[in-house]
Amino acid sequence: MLYPSIDELVNKVESKYSLVVAASRRARELREGDRTQLLQPKSHKYVGMALEEIYNDYIDVESSEQAEPSEEETVQ
Repeated sequence: MLYPSIDELVNKVESKYSLVVAASRRARELREGDRTQLLQPKSHKYVGMALEEIYNDYIDVESSEQAEPSEEETVQ
């Protein structure tokens, strides 16, 4: 069984899509050298560490309504 489970994570975010986007962005930051805020991560993979950070509220996932508009949306 995976930790944290998808059921526990979906309670922290608005949608599964938001969860995937936030985890992938954080995993990329970790891969590029950023340090995890977890003292003892259970996962040794970047995506797993990113999900653990989201589950433990180290990462705040914004809803799409709160996020700033992208360049494509502002250049119309």
